[in-house]
Amino acid sequence: MIPPFQTTFAVPLSCEDCIKDVSTSLYTIAGINKVDADLKKQLISVEGTAAPSAIVAAIQATGRDAILRGSGRSESAAVCILETHSTSVKDHVRGLIRMVQVSPSMTIIDLSIRGLAPGTYYATVRERGDISEGPESTGGIWEAAKAKKEGTPARGIFGTVEVGKSGIGTVFLDKPIQIWEMIGRSIIVARQQDGKFDKNDPDTLVGVIARSAGVWDNDKTVCSCSGKTVWEERKEHVDRGML
Repeated sequence: MIPPFQTTFAVPLSCEDCIKDVSTSLYTIAGINKVDADLKKQLISVEGTAAPSAIVAAIQATGRDAILRGSGRSESAAVCILETHSTSVKDHVRGLIRMVQVSPSMTIIDLSIRGLAPGTYYATVRERGDISEGPESTGGIWEAAKAKKEGTPARGIFGTVEVGKSGIGTVFLDKPIQIWEMIGRSIIVARQQDGKFDKNDPDTLVGVIARSAGVWDNDKTVCSCSGKTVWEERKEHVDRGML
């Protein structure tokens, strides 16, 4: 059973009615225990076991946008932006994986992909974080050799996600992994679990796992490197195909 965890989202809020509208929508999701709002800071804090992607969808259903600002405690969250290396695709970003460690022996994985051909896709953590040659430079499945020797499933095998006719697929998983073990490694999402990958396949995605902000750790509204607000950054990412 997944322990409750906390996530925070930047949401355009103009009054108490906005908060009520968003909260009502969120409480329709199974696994939501508590919703708090900060009107001045334009933040919504959610506690429970619901997937962050489901929370974003519920907020967007009210006509407002939402940006995940943090998950879990400090040093307990990670993110992986999934891209195709195919030269035939204009928007290379096709997915996002959010990871939150909710206990010493459990990390939850919220995977969302879009723009792919319908079918079953495999998500695996790889030994290396080198994506210079796409999936081919990431190495084998993380701890596959050790698992084979011990006769146990490799921890680098996350599982599968189904993509429907809309080209969209989402899955919410939990694994006995700690965040620090995965930082700097990479993740492949493809129609095969292992073997020789084709980096020119538009439906083969790869990304590096990086640390993400914990709850309340990221309160910036303007990026110091670009000078853009989080909403300007959000629009750019949406235009690029990022979820």
